[in-house]
Amino acid sequence: MSAYQDQRVVVTGAGGGIGAALARRFAAEGATVAVNDLDPAKAAAVADGIGARAVAVPGDASQIVAEAREALGGTVDVYCANAGLASGGDAFAEEAVWEAAWDTNVMAHVRAARLLLPDWLERGSGRFVSTVSAAGLLTMIGAAPYSVTKHGALAFAEWLSLTYRHRGVDVHAICPQGVRTDMLTASGSAGELVLAPTAIEPDAVADALFDGMEKGRFLILPHPEVADFHVARATDPDRWLGGMNHLQRKWEAR
Repeated sequence: MSAYQDQRVVVTGAGGGIGAALARRFAAEGATVAVNDLDPAKAAAVADGIGARAVAVPGDASQIVAEAREALGGTVDVYCANAGLASGGDAFAEEAVWEAAWDTNVMAHVRAARLLLPDWLERGSGRFVSTVSAAGLLTMIGAAPYSVTKHGALAFAEWLSLTYRHRGVDVHAICPQGVRTDMLTASGSAGELVLAPTAIEPDAVADALFDGMEKGRFLILPHPEVADFHVARATDPDRWLGGMNHLQRKWEAR
């Protein structure tokens, strides 16, 4: 029997891409899944495709916990904070762009955790999955709001893990590079240069998560080479920044 048989799972931003892949995989493992997306039609389509083990819960991911609890019968065992905003722009991006990226990529996770933790800590179990991106470990050219807020998402996931792991709360941070989704398409020429050449399918991200959960890993790297990039960034930051600046100049020259 799967470890997720009869578990109650929420996946935000699950109308397509990584979120839909996670929802399908949890349902295939026997979980009951609340499929959340801002687009009600997309949420319903994914839930219908999964079958009887899924319910569509449209709405803002930062306000979804109460609705999901009601749909799932009172509690949540696994929360996948997958919804994200791929905001491009540089340091001169409008304040509203920065605020929207911060609200979606960081504060939605904080708000969900505030509501989930009391129940999880009382019963001694719960699982929080954060879809971060390799940009949270590294960075992404042409996308200052996205890069900065994804660093924030990773920092919050790390804080949750170090603070509550001894009390039964498991936390995982998924940090892929390019994934063949609408978000990759929307990343434009920067994504085409940096992410597209090694892009993987959303189902491969789901596979990496389930392998990491089985092994009790915090950091989930669907692209294993990200570990090497992260080490290079930490051990020789000037060389790493020089390499990233080379990519920046190459992108500017396109």
